[in-house]
Amino acid sequence: MNERVWSISLLLFLSTVVAFAQTTNRNLKAPLPNEWEESGEVFQQILPVNDHWWKSFQDTKLDSLIAVAIDRNYSVAMAIDRIAAARANLWMERGNFFPSIALNTGWTRQETSGNTSTLPQSADHYYDASLSMSWEIDVFGSIRKRVKAQKENFAASKEEYTGVMISLAAEVASSYINLRELQQELEVVKKNSASQEEVLKITEVRFNTGLVAKLDVAQAKSVLYSTKASIPQLEAGINQYITSLAVLLGMYPQDVRPILEPVGKLPDYMEPIGIGMPVDLLMRRPDVRSAERTVNAQAALLGASKSDWLPKFFLKGSFGYAARDLNDLMKSKSMTYEIAPALSWTIFSGGQLVNATRLAKAQLDESINQFNQTVLTAVQEVDNAMNSYKNSIKQIVALREVRNQGIETLKLSLDLYKQGLSPFQNVLDAQRSLLSYENQLVQAQGSSLLQLIALYKALGGGWGE
Repeated sequence: MNERVWSISLLLFLSTVVAFAQTTNRNLKAPLPNEWEESGEVFQQILPVNDHWWKSFQDTKLDSLIAVAIDRNYSVAMAIDRIAAARANLWMERGNFFPSIALNTGWTRQETSGNTSTLPQSADHYYDASLSMSWEIDVFGSIRKRVKAQKENFAASKEEYTGVMISLAAEVASSYINLRELQQELEVVKKNSASQEEVLKITEVRFNTGLVAKLDVAQAKSVLYSTKASIPQLEAGINQYITSLAVLLGMYPQDVRPILEPVGKLPDYMEPIGIGMPVDLLMRRPDVRSAERTVNAQAALLGASKSDWLPKFFLKGSFGYAARDLNDLMKSKSMTYEIAPALSWTIFSGGQLVNATRLAKAQLDESINQFNQTVLTAVQEVDNAMNSYKNSIKQIVALREVRNQGIETLKLSLDLYKQGLSPFQNVLDAQRSLLSYENQLVQAQGSSLLQLIALYKALGGGWGE
């Protein structure tokens, strides 16, 4: 009977190994986009991606904000706590490699009944002190595999910490760029308002001299007030990004307003960037590496669950002293000891071992599917960010030319209007168009920087090793 059970357990163990090998072969093997391997005007194959990518913006205030966020952000603190918890779990599991030793001391008094047997009633007492030991000998690797699983979980927690740092740097940089973009839009509005006020003065002078109708004055005021009406909305948006940055920095808004409210320029950055080699792009991402660690951990747990089908060997023992008289406790005649090697083999458990293995197998399959999904998401994010950044640069180049032509159009139309050679409507159209062009240019510059930040985040840059 024992030989049959042993054979069944061994066959089940081997079948699990084969199944695991087949399962792990299901990992993603689809090729990455071909265009990633092509060099171009915007992207260069340079390895590795600069970890402190935000320093390329040459904005010392942004550098300081990210440094403060790294030091004070609560998401980072929670990630550190998760690492500490994973490390504790690892050392707890490693503790199973060692014997468990306990110290037992006490005094015992017992009295037997004289009415339960022919023996007379009696009382006895004794003192004892001993060390007991229990040690599981890891013959089939159950403990080793569970330790490996916790080691992989610990490594995954460190990858999650890296991911938090990358996301934090990207969020701070994105909020900062959005803040500067709105501040620049506000400056554009104020500058155009000043220009429109000058045009209004010109129309008033021409009206007072009888050269034009009052309609020109009313239209000039309409354009001016329409431009000024956008200021409150921009100021509200600026306040929102200041409060968002305050949360990321782990501070209150009133503490950061003096630093962030002064108007700052958008970083003037339109440079080719190094994106690394395609395979390394994905493998440097902490979410991909964390998913890979999770697969390894689940694979180890599956192996451990299979080891539970096999016998467990224990070495138990104790050594101590016992005596009726406390003065005799430490004498050699009072010494006691016990050595008890033991074997434990679960033959029937109501399906618990079977279902534990099924659970481990299902969790392994889930982790593999999650790994594949993570890789696909990484490919999508990198590809989208690359295309968006490349096209944003083209848009900025075009909008700069449009803005320059808008300035020239306003100048010419205003000159012709002063000479009475052109209707005021041309000046109004030129004013509206120039305001729109300048706003679009600022927005495109901000969007380009945001796409660049998204690209570095997608590449796993920002807090690598």
